[in-house]
Amino acid sequence: MNKKNLTTVSEIFLLGFKNIHNIKIVLFILLLGVYCVTICGNLLIMALVSYSRTLHSPMYFFLTQLSLSDILLTTDIVPNTLSGIITDGSVVSFSGCITQFYIFGCSETIECYILVLMAYDRYVAICNPLRYTTIMNFALTVKMILVAWILGALFALVTTLSIIGLEFCGPNVIDHYFCDFTPILELSCSETSKVELEVFYMSVFVMILPFLMTVTSYGSIISTILSLSSKLQRSKAFSTCSSHLVVVCMFYGILITVYMIPTKGVSLNANKVASLLYTVVTPMLNPIIYSLRNKDITETINKLKKQLA
Repeated sequence: MNKKNLTTVSEIFLLGFKNIHNIKIVLFILLLGVYCVTICGNLLIMALVSYSRTLHSPMYFFLTQLSLSDILLTTDIVPNTLSGIITDGSVVSFSGCITQFYIFGCSETIECYILVLMAYDRYVAICNPLRYTTIMNFALTVKMILVAWILGALFALVTTLSIIGLEFCGPNVIDHYFCDFTPILELSCSETSKVELEVFYMSVFVMILPFLMTVTSYGSIISTILSLSSKLQRSKAFSTCSSHLVVVCMFYGILITVYMIPTKGVSLNANKVASLLYTVVTPMLNPIIYSLRNKDITETINKLKKQLA
């Protein structure tokens, strides 16, 4: 006899950031500012790449997709977080909580794969420069991005469906600022070990494998750069890769720490701060590190300013 779904929780109360009365306004203004910079910066990247023919290359196409996933991620998380700061917590429907988790999981997974594609693009450009235009043609880049978005949507859907299959009969309070995987499972009155194991194995394909592929690509890139005879060539090659590598290490490092390392003994506040880094801070830094400091982007901005003057 099949067990009936005993889900009776209709609303979820997100505690957000507790005991911050003295800095509530400061935190609200800070997060609002970061959110505005994130949206404007990523929209600017997408607009510039669309506007300038000189930016119509695989690297900048991948950047527009990264910007799109960052906008999706921050818009999913930050507005409700801001509301929770002002009202000392926020109430969302159970379906809204699950939807937020799905969008979060989808955008994070997509970003993992896009970072791999960017690393592969740099690998081909530096290690096989004469074949770059042949290998990284338009059709291939579009197919790779489609695969990244489809895999992101499917992996997030599998996890979300596993959560929906659990029973939720109370409580309905999450001590976090958004509906993350572990806090949602803690509300379930079902046995969750099977879902946790399933997600752990899935994370190998979502986080670990993409990270290893990125590191492998950069291992080949660094080896090729060090073999260059010209100091100027080495410096130029390193400048195109160093920023990306730093953000990759930060992004994957935080994800692996939060989701794959046991959190016993780690305070909830520390977990919230770590989550802020990849849900709020990293999406803001991406357009700055990857593009706004880029010579081609800067030249396009200056050219646009002259035309508008």
